This record gives sequence, structure tokens and C-alpha cells, in this order.
Amino acid sequence: MRVIDLGSLAGAYATRLLAESGHDVIRIDPAGGDSVRRTGPFLGDAPDLEQGAFHRFLNTGKRSFSLNLESRTGWQVFVELVQTADAVVTSRRLPMAGETARADLVWTDVEEEEDELCAYARSGLLSLTGPRDGRPTLLGGHMIYLATGIQAAVGTAAALRVLQAAGTGQRVRVSMQDCLETFVEQAMVEYTFSGTRTERRGNRGAITAISGALPCKDGHWVVSQINRPGRWEKFMEWVRDPELMADPSLASDGAQREKKDFIMDRVLAWSKQFTRSEIVEEGQRRRFPSSPVSSPLDLTEDPQLIARGYLTEADDPRFGRIPFPRGAVARVRGQEMRPAPTLGQHNAEVLAELGYSETDHRTLVETGAV
Repeated sequence: MRVIDLGSLAGAYATRLLAESGHDVIRIDPAGGDSVRRTGPFLGDAPDLEQGAFHRFLNTGKRSFSLNLESRTGWQVFVELVQTADAVVTSRRLPMAGETARADLVWTDVEEEEDELCAYARSGLLSLTGPRDGRPTLLGGHMIYLATGIQAAVGTAAALRVLQAAGTGQRVRVSMQDCLETFVEQAMVEYTFSGTRTERRGNRGAITAISGALPCKDGHWVVSQINRPGRWEKFMEWVRDPELMADPSLASDGAQREKKDFIMDRVLAWSKQFTRSEIVEEGQRRRFPSSPVSSPLDLTEDPQLIARGYLTEADDPRFGRIPFPRGAVARVRGQEMRPAPTLGQHNAEVLAELGYSETDHRTLVETGAV
């Protein structure tokens, strides 16, 4: 199906997932570039509309159509394009009435907050992330936008299925605020049932007493020990810490929660003896949830991501052969993903599909519509 993309970070990720699913996604780009293209970091030494990491990832698999929606002619071209589409995903305030309204059109409004920190704080998440004795810390990587984008993609995909089955369009509204509040659900449930307030613990977990990211010889690793009958004893068989083994009361969940910092301090000292691979592989062998804390560079060489086809090698005109995240959905569907388009790369192609001649194209350029 054809999807028109006018999303910011969240909306652009939603349509990236739809492109992975095989849909024809046409991204509407203003002539001067948009916020996605201007979001760093950049592949190179200076800001560049074509070299932003988020643009290169989020716009993969799409076609770029630069269009001035502020001009009357540009808007009319957009209306004509919408008439050929099955769905519109937008983070902009656009009228879905009159010229663009159709009974068989899926229209997804992604309500993205412009101020990331304010949205994160209002959702309650900022009270949960950061060091225990320091300032609350914003989750990095613009993750809250990408999390919202997943929900927008699911909602749009569901509406497209209804369109396929019944021929009727849907109006989908996705609120970033609502999406973020789902991540605070565990803390709310914990307080409702036990009266326990979840607090920031930095690199130590809050859901179970023995959990968190701990240093080791070559980085950090994560462990999560769930208190179940016999699990403490098995944990002690692995850690062999004399002070912890000397206190049999620690086998109870209540004692573990009361003395969780003492326990984690002892586990921290123990874990520094091992490398990430040594301690994680042994933890997994003993059936304790554990994982290395990977850096982005680690992931480019991750054997599982490579073996499963999530990462593939791509030709880049500037950087040569580079590992590129093809995407989980694309991998499952066997969908090849074209590189992120240059600004307006597909103008002539899209206009021709709408019935415009080369002369018409030149006229649109001269009038500033494209």
C-alpha cells in the first residue's frame, strides 16, 4: 500500500517500520530539510542534511518528495498525491477534511511533544531514571520518540488491515504522553499492591532486590535474580561470597530487599574478577538472566544480529562498505531496504506517477511548489 509520511521522529520511525513491511512510503520533505534531517549526530565533521544518523536510519526504504505545502500549488499537488494513497502518517497539524478526506483512507495523527524533556518529566519517567543521589536523567537516544513510533506503526498497520478486509478507512490518534505513561505501569502497579514507591537507583534495578548493571574487567554486565525457592542458594553456589553465605536470612525476599545495597556491593566486588563474556556466559549457563552492556560499536559486530540478518553490509558513497541495521521486520519479510533518499530525490518519479510532464515539473520548480 502507499503511505504518505509527514512525521517527525516518532512518525518517521512508524513509517520506517511500514517501509520494512513492504509498503511504498513517500516522505514529504520541505525544500530546506526537516527536523529529522537536522537531528544529530552526523556522519562526518559538520551538520549535513544528508548525513544525519537519524535521517539515514529512519528514512531508509522511503522515497523523498520535496514539496512546499505553504504554497497553493504545492498543497494541490499534495492533495492529488493523497488521492493515490492508502494512509497518511503525520506529526503536523493538517486538515483531514474536504480536499483530503476519503472514506477509504487511513489517517494517523502522531501527537509528538516538541520539548522532549518536558514530555519525559510529565509522564513520570524522569522520576525513575538517574542516579539515586543525583539529578533525574533523561533517557538518551531520543528513545521516547521511537517508543511512540512503534505504537503509531502498530495502530496504522491495524487500520490498513481493516482497510484491506472491509474497504473502510480509520482515524488513528497516537499520543506520546499516553505511550510514555505505559512505561510507568510497573511502578504504579507496585505501589497499588504493596505501597512501595519506586525510586531512582542509577545502575541498580528497582523491581528485584538483586539486579542492575555492574562493572567487570572490560565493561559492564547486567544480572537480575528473581527470588524464588532455592534460587538464593543457587546464586550463592555461583558467587561464593563468604559474608553473604554467612547470613541464612538473606534467602528471604524481605531480607534481600532490606539489605539490597549491601548484597549488591558484595556482588559488585565479586564481578570485577571476570570479563563480560566470562560472567555472562556462566550466568546464562546457570539460568540467571544476564547480559553484557553493549555499546553501539559492540552491536555493529554482534554475531547474533549479523547471523539473523538484522545487520547487513551496505555501500555508502562516502564511507564505503558499512554495517547497516536492515531491521527486524524487513529481515522476517525478506524485504530489501534502499538507502535513505537524498532531499527530493524522487520528485520527478512521483510527479510522473501523478501525470505531470517534464514541463509541468519545471514549472512547479520555478513557482517554488517543489
